[in-house]
Amino acid sequence: MNLLEIQDLHVRVADQLILKGLNLTVEKGSVHAIMGPNGSGKSTLASVLAGKPGYEIESGEIFLDGELLNDVKPEVRAQRGVFLAFQYPVEIPGVSNMEFLKAALDNIAAARGNQPANTVEFMKQVRSIAKTLDLNPEFLKRGVNEGFSGGEKKRNEILQLLLLNPHLAVLDETDSGLDIDALQVVAGGINHYRNTDNGVLLITHYPRLLDHIVPDRVHVLADGVIVRSGDKTLALELEDKGYAWLTD
Repeated sequence: MNLLEIQDLHVRVADQLILKGLNLTVEKGSVHAIMGPNGSGKSTLASVLAGKPGYEIESGEIFLDGELLNDVKPEVRAQRGVFLAFQYPVEIPGVSNMEFLKAALDNIAAARGNQPANTVEFMKQVRSIAKTLDLNPEFLKRGVNEGFSGGEKKRNEILQLLLLNPHLAVLDETDSGLDIDALQVVAGGINHYRNTDNGVLLITHYPRLLDHIVPDRVHVLADGVIVRSGDKTLALELEDKGYAWLTD
């Protein structure tokens, strides 16, 4: 069954048309990698899926689990299982990571008619996940991403992913700025998240990430549309040839 379906999507940001008829289907249990040159629309796609304000859908449709997503508010998308890991995670001073994570988890539970997580069990779970990501448990007491290194911010995004366990994970260049050790940790977390019921849309510039997270499909986005799709070998071809041969 298809988890995500995007049909002929046209998106405008300010006065500029960025996505110009994008079509994409992500099946449950699959990982789809999106690659492409700078300015091709990759981050715009991620923002539109999350419902970020300022991105106007001129035409086309987005379906999650068969339900139209176009006009759904960002918080409702999150409750339905859409997760966005930011390319540049923001700092939220004054709100501890533990408070932030508990509020997010409880909000999703309430929206689905479930009881909030037991605080003691929640803390055990968060600390256990943090350990697998090589994050010092003391960071949970600090403000969200406040004073974190680039690698810590990206691992914190994966901590949120593993705790919230969404249906669709949209990861916007989660690998950027990571050294090889941090890359392996982040990739390990993403692989741990993968199962037959969820899906991953992985936006990346670097084929090296796909050495650790083997995608089912690789798509090249250029000038607002997908111009080529293939398996992992397409990413290797892009590393060797660049993008010009696809966009000329």
